[in-house]
Amino acid sequence: MSQHKEVKLVTTHQLLAMKRRGEKIAMLTAYDFSMATLLDGAGIDVLLVGDSASNVMAGHETTLPITLDQMIYHASSVVRAVKRAFVVVDMPFGSYQGNSSEALRSAIRIMKESGGHGVKLEGGAEIRESITRILTAGIPVMGHLGLTPQSIYKFGTYTVRAKEESEAQKLLEDAQLLQELGCFALVLEKIPSALAKQVAEKLTIPVIGIGAGPDVDGQVLVVHDMLGITKEFKPRFLRRYAEIGDVMHDAVERYIQDVKTRDFPSSEEAY
Repeated sequence: MSQHKEVKLVTTHQLLAMKRRGEKIAMLTAYDFSMATLLDGAGIDVLLVGDSASNVMAGHETTLPITLDQMIYHASSVVRAVKRAFVVVDMPFGSYQGNSSEALRSAIRIMKESGGHGVKLEGGAEIRESITRILTAGIPVMGHLGLTPQSIYKFGTYTVRAKEESEAQKLLEDAQLLQELGCFALVLEKIPSALAKQVAEKLTIPVIGIGAGPDVDGQVLVVHDMLGITKEFKPRFLRRYAEIGDVMHDAVERYIQDVKTRDFPSSEEAY
């Protein structure tokens, strides 16, 4: 029997147990019912309803424009599909920074209206109040350090973060702080492998990497990237597991051809 059939529902407790026994955590993004059904059925551990929906679903250049209402819409679509995976929902830009009351209201809306299992926030010490308020309501929080796409205009670039000693030191301190505050897991995006390894070894909570090397407790990718649906995005950390975009393109071309040449529908396909 394959391992993913044995577990009824992935929980924060099980993710912690996976880290303890050295079992890697597999995480992918999902934004809609059909895709989430496929990913969950394949046995994915964690589904992230990412604010990357702003890019891959809505066509924005950054993750900043997506709204709380839109995130709830995507999250509820994913939750309806899931029988096993733990569903984490990104809190969008502007829904938690600078105001812990607003952060709590946003997180409660996500949990109540989408049925998600936890939320993810970008940042360290600067958002500690928001994280604390959300945790007091019993809502699981996943942290996110390193490259934080919601801060793109502050950094001005999507290059590797924490290469400088001072930034690396702050990241280590922030990671420790997020664990102490009560986060159940941490995402590290686009940082040097050696630093990510250091964080994963230091923390007792699971550390999931995207462009953070092999020595963390799990990996996450944007599903449209790893399936080859999006073509423009080719970072070093991305492995394409299929070229679904090409398959879809060819299928649509064949369909157009069959319609134009009156090959479709055939007599068997008519009533």
